[in-house]
Amino acid sequence: MLRDAYRCSHMRRNNMNDINIKNIPAGADWFGEKRSLGISTIDFKFCPTDGNDFLVLENTFHAKGGPPKHLHYSQNEWFYCLEGEFSFEVGSEKHILRRGDCLLGPKNVPHVWAYIGDHIGKILIAFSPAGKMEDFFRKVTKTSAMPSQDPDLWRTHGMELLGPPMNIVDAL
Repeated sequence: MLRDAYRCSHMRRNNMNDINIKNIPAGADWFGEKRSLGISTIDFKFCPTDGNDFLVLENTFHAKGGPPKHLHYSQNEWFYCLEGEFSFEVGSEKHILRRGDCLLGPKNVPHVWAYIGDHIGKILIAFSPAGKMEDFFRKVTKTSAMPSQDPDLWRTHGMELLGPPMNIVDAL
């Protein structure tokens, strides 16, 4: 648990001109840890020095699915598809992301998404500002399942739970 308390704080600047830099290979986590959401894994790629910075995750899927419909009160959420195919609904717009495609989910706009491919899917997800998202992913990956649909869990981390995960049949 000391590592959790340590978080990404080792990224803090030693002084205004000095920052620790680290190369994180594909499929690797900043801490060398494994985090599971059941149908996918999450690797921290860049963690905030505080809640005003940004957070970047690599989310690797080995099965179809995604999180419940939600919105972020303060974070913009940016998605970049590295591999596979993902279906998104942001507000009332529907999108399919394939390798090299990206999409922004603005704060206070409902969104839901799912991996719909047949093999491995990989997506980079960035939150700006990070807010409480690092803490959210540390907490939910302890269960090795997609985040629970407990409204209090989502509200505590600056989000509103709005509905179930995307129906994969409708997403195809």
